[in-house]
Amino acid sequence: MIPQLVTYRQRRRDGRWLRLYVPVVPVVLLLSPLLLVAVLAGLVACLVFRVSPVGALRGTGQLLWALPGTRFEIQQGRMAVLVSVR
Repeated sequence: MIPQLVTYRQRRRDGRWLRLYVPVVPVVLLLSPLLLVAVLAGLVACLVFRVSPVGALRGTGQLLWALPGTRFEIQQGRMAVLVSVR
């Protein structure tokens, strides 16, 4: 299942939280020209480093399939960032 929503939370220096909800599908559609360039660059990299493009695509698919439910948190001093994928 491809993630539908990414929640980004960042604790500001004053202790309040900034919360952003990022819908994945509209962002992917908006950035699709850049995504096409990235796919072509990945194909060239696979050919240069002699990696199977099908294997690389399968690994990318498995990574996307595993993303829903993932939480990623970084904290340094009074600053904190939390990203959760739904």
